[in-house]
Amino acid sequence: QVQLVQSGGGLVQTGGSLRLSCTFSGRAFSNNAMGWFRQAPGKEREAVAAINWSGDKTFYADSVKGRFTISRDNAENRAFLQMTSLKPEDTSIYYCAASGRDLTYGSSWHYGPRYDYWGEGAQVTVSS
Repeated sequence: QVQLVQSGGGLVQTGGSLRLSCTFSGRAFSNNAMGWFRQAPGKEREAVAAINWSGDKTFYADSVKGRFTISRDNAENRAFLQMTSLKPEDTSIYYCAASGRDLTYGSSWHYGPRYDYWGEGAQVTVSS
């Protein structure tokens, strides 16, 4: 059974940094594209970033481009979201997700239903 266990998150001031981790278990991690999504209260879920199987293709929402970095360690079965220059509008619950389909340029990486498995979520709060 596939499980995604998240760690990281917390409270940080504007301009600060945080790193989220997502540990994958239950099948071959390297055969899963990974994504990060977020959802704030009263708002729709938003795709933040994604990375393909091998880690050589990354995708970002315009709102986080240049500030967030997605990465993965296939030997450790982990994916990461490094967040810098955080803003109050980044406050949200962040979810990692795994997709058995790889990502290529032109893929609908931001489409939630393409992801098969989801983590439990981690709260990120950015104070002004």
